[in-house]
Amino acid sequence: MTVLITGATGLVGKAIVAQCAKKDIAVHYLTTSKNKLENQAHYKGFYWNPAKGEIDMACFEGVDAIINLAGASISKRWTKSYKETILKSRISSLNLLRERISENNFTIKHLISASAIGIYPDSLTRYYDEDVKEVSPSFLGTVTEQWEAAADAFSELGMKVTKIRIGLVLGHNEGALPKLVQPVRYGMGATFGDGSQWQSWIHVKDLARLFLFVLINKESGIFNGVAPNPVTNKEMLHIIAKDLHKPLIMPNIPKSFMKLVLGDMHQLLFESQLVCSKKVEALGFSFKYPKLEMALRDLL
Repeated sequence: MTVLITGATGLVGKAIVAQCAKKDIAVHYLTTSKNKLENQAHYKGFYWNPAKGEIDMACFEGVDAIINLAGASISKRWTKSYKETILKSRISSLNLLRERISENNFTIKHLISASAIGIYPDSLTRYYDEDVKEVSPSFLGTVTEQWEAAADAFSELGMKVTKIRIGLVLGHNEGALPKLVQPVRYGMGATFGDGSQWQSWIHVKDLARLFLFVLINKESGIFNGVAPNPVTNKEMLHIIAKDLHKPLIMPNIPKSFMKLVLGDMHQLLFESQLVCSKKVEALGFSFKYPKLEMALRDLL
C-alpha cells in the first residue's frame, strides 16, 4: 500500500510516518518547504503550494489513500488576517487535491482527513459522541464545519471519506504538553479559570495508530481522536505536578486576563469538550495510553 500524507513533517504526521514504516506502508508526502524534500525507497517528498494551486503531480502515482493533516497552526495569535489563514489553509489544500484527482481520473480509494473536537459546542456537562449534529458557534466550530465539508466533497469522486476529530495531542517535545509542563516545572503552574473545563486529550502514538487503524480496516465516517479518559484542566495540571514532584501554589488565571493577553485565541484554554472514544473502540481499536498518568509516564 502507498499513502499520500499532507502535513507529514508535523507532530502527528511524523508519528503516522513511523507507524507506516512498521506496517510496511510506503509514504509519499507533500510539503511547502523544498528543503524538507527527501527521496527514499518508502518515503518520498513532493513539493506543493496550495495557496498558488501548485502541486507536483507525481505525488499521486501509485497512491491508494490520502491522509490529510494540512493546515496552519491554531497556536498563533488570531488576528483577523490569521483567522483567514487558518481557514483557507485547510480548505485550499483539500480543494487542490480533489481538483487534481478529478481532472486526472486517479483511482485513489480513501481520504482520511484530520478534523477537530472544536466542532462540538462548549459545555461542562454534555458528553459528545460522533452522532452529535450541533456545531459550536465559535470560530473553531465554523472552521471545522467547513473543513469537514471540504473533505466530504471527495465522496463525489467515489472515495471513502473518514474524518478524525482530534483532541489535545500530547507529544514529547512538540504540541501542547511542553507548554503545559514548563510552568509547572518552574513552580508557576496554574489552572485556567476554575479549571473545570474538560480537556479531551490523546497520546500522539495512539492518534497515529488510530489513523492507521481506519486506513487498514477501510473505515469511513467520523471518529473522535481522543483517549477514553478525559480530564478537567485542574486534574491535568495536578497529574502533571504530581509526576514532576512539583507543588501548585499559583492562583488561578482569570479568563479576562488571558483574553487581554491572547485575544480570541484564549478560547483554546477555556472551552470545554467532554468527548467519547467508544465508537472506534467498538470496532476493535485498543488504546495503549488510555489514562493520562500512563501517557505522561511515557512522555515525561
